[in-house]
Order: sequence, then structure tokens, then C-alpha cells
Amino acid sequence: MIRLPKAGMASLLFMPLVLQGCAAPLSTGTPTRPLLTAQEAAPYTLENYFAQGGLRQNPKGPWQPPAIELTHIDTPWRVAPSGAPFTRVQQAVDAALAKRQGNERIYIRLEPGVYTGTVYIPDDAPPITLYGAGTSPDAVRLELAIDSQFSPAQYRQTVNADDYPPSSPAYYQYALCAGKMTALIGTNCAAVVWSQSNDLQLVNLTIANSLLDTVDGGTHQGVALRTDGDRVQLQNVRLLGRQDTLYLNVSNRHNDALTDRINRVHVQDSYIEGDVDFVFGRANVVFDNVHFHTVSTRKSPEAYVLAPNTLPDNPYGFLVKNSRFTTDEGYKGSFKAKLGRAWDQGAGKTGYLPGKTANGQVLIINSTIDSGYDSLSPWGAAATTGRPFKGNTDSARQLNDVRYNRLWER
Repeated sequence: MIRLPKAGMASLLFMPLVLQGCAAPLSTGTPTRPLLTAQEAAPYTLENYFAQGGLRQNPKGPWQPPAIELTHIDTPWRVAPSGAPFTRVQQAVDAALAKRQGNERIYIRLEPGVYTGTVYIPDDAPPITLYGAGTSPDAVRLELAIDSQFSPAQYRQTVNADDYPPSSPAYYQYALCAGKMTALIGTNCAAVVWSQSNDLQLVNLTIANSLLDTVDGGTHQGVALRTDGDRVQLQNVRLLGRQDTLYLNVSNRHNDALTDRINRVHVQDSYIEGDVDFVFGRANVVFDNVHFHTVSTRKSPEAYVLAPNTLPDNPYGFLVKNSRFTTDEGYKGSFKAKLGRAWDQGAGKTGYLPGKTANGQVLIINSTIDSGYDSLSPWGAAATTGRPFKGNTDSARQLNDVRYNRLWER
């Protein structure tokens, strides 16, 4: 049994949103830095972001993320570098799924150490909690270097096929990537931990795509964590990467269309590091007490934290509250990072089509932003289409007007 420590960020003092070194704009802001009024921001709450999820035509009801209590957990599923009884996380996941008891939650305890390899959790898994038994999230580290620019052959050389025999519940996830007929595996296969299941909990651990600065500043998506399920909780975790560190996705599981689902994710008391679009996806996400840190060490010519691809008829995408955005010394001169940009997924050939193309939604509230971010134009042109950022500052504006971006501060 373990008692988890209090999150390392819990004692931070958060202040109202302000870009250090410059006074906050008043009223509705500017076209490059729009702000919400208190009245406009009032509906943007955890309750509304999580009001419904699952299939849109038959949604599940409201979700209130439960408290995660691990103090009295005594589980047979234990992983340790020396073997207790498992040395690899995937082995423990597969063994636990083989012994599943209906939809009862499975707890898998990870002893301090470094675990090299991928972890895949299939879509029909029951609720799973992976938790680190150390005194901090640094004590347990899941890592591997996977590059979206790998060929399928390089993927097979890097990801241990012995972890995914045909009898493994996650074999189909491995086979989707190992058997690709394309030249490159792409972003979807570049994750170290990839869960398609609902009700996943990750607690007190680090996940790193250790590609990091071994590559140049070009296109090298290296995902640490990808989630495709609903009601996901990340608590006291560290997610390390460069481009595309955290992918909070809505996938076409069960052959549903991408537009058929709403997934909900709660990220709390955590640290996320990267450089380009390093928090992205279509899920409804609430980030509470999260430290976003943008690094320049890969020397990427651009830097963005958030890249949501929220559907145009969904008023809720990413809510960031009580959090902080920091940068390293590479952004303290004339070169500045940006808070984010919309991801116009799927519109590379057509260009942005109002009301049809994804139109990412973000609200940052009650958070601090350091001087390494662009204080005048903190939002960039959209990914995929290059659609220039356009904020709506009209006093009679509709916040979901598809002619404008939905990237806001308060």
C-alpha cells in the first residue's frame, strides 16, 4: 500500500492572467489577443465541458471526475525493474486483462524505475489505473524514442514485438502500426503510451518520448501519451516530449466517424513539456493546476503550446485554469513562443470551410504566462491550412461564430 504525496505544484500561488512585462488588455481585447468578459466566461466551467460524452447521438450523462484514492489499494498487479512479478508494464496490463472481473477497475502498481517500451491499452478494457509507487512522478518513468518519421520497418525494430504476440489484447494496435503500407508511420503510431479505453487513470508517473533533442527542429512528431477514450484522468503526471507530446484524441473506434464522439479528459496537478503543438486533439479537456513548459533546445523555428481541433458545433474544447505557462532562455530575446493555434484537421486540400472544418476552442483563465510568449499576438495561424488568426472583438459578438477563431483569454 502506498500514500501518494501531495502534487508538487499544489503550493503554487496563481494570479489572474497576465503576460509578464505588459499590461493586460481591457474589455474584449484586440483582434490578435481577444479577451472574454466575466459574463462571457461564466459558462466555461468543468461542469459544462463534461456535461456529456461518448456517442453524440446517444450521449452519456454528466461526468464529475472522482477523487483518486490509492492509500489502501493492495493489488496483485505489480511491475518492478527486478520483477515483482512483472518487469514490463505491457505484461502486467495483458495479464490483468486476462483475469478481468467484469468491469471492475484494475489497479497496476509501478515500482520506482525506468520502463523502456510502449504500453497499449485496447478499447474494450475495463477501467484501469496505472500508478507510480514513488514519492514523486519522477520516480517512475515510461519511455521510448518513437518518431512519426519512422518507416514501419523502423517501428518494428524499435517497438518490442515480443510484447505484442497475437494473443495480446493490444496486438491489433501494434499491428496497425507495424503493418502499415505507407512510407512513414505518422503521428498516430508515434505514441509511447496509447490507450483507447474509457475511464483510464494515470497517476504519479512520468511518460517520455525520449526522441527529445536527438532530432533537428523539423517535423518529428513524438507523442508521449495518446488517449482515445472518454472519462480519462491524468493526475500528478509528467509528460515529456517536443512536438506533439500529449494527444487527447477522439478516434474512430468501432468504425464510428470522428464526429460521432465526445471524449472528456481531466488533467490535474501535472507538468507538460514540449515545443510545437505539444498539447493537441479533439477531446473536451479541463487542465487544472498544470505547468506547461515550452523548450527551445531542438531549435524549432516555431513554438505553440495548444492545438485543439474542436468540432465547429461543439462550444467546448480546452479549458485551462489555475495554471502557468513558462519558457526556457531561448524565448527571452526577440524570438517568442505562442500559446497555441487552431488545428484545421482534414482541410489541407479544401482550406478552412466555416461550419464544416474543425475550429479549435480554448479558454485560459486565472493563469500566469511568462515573458517568453508573444504578448501582442499569442495565437498563431492555424495548423494544416495556415488560416490567419482572427479574433472577434465585437461587443455584440457570438463566441462560436465560425468566421472567427475561438482562442480566448480571461
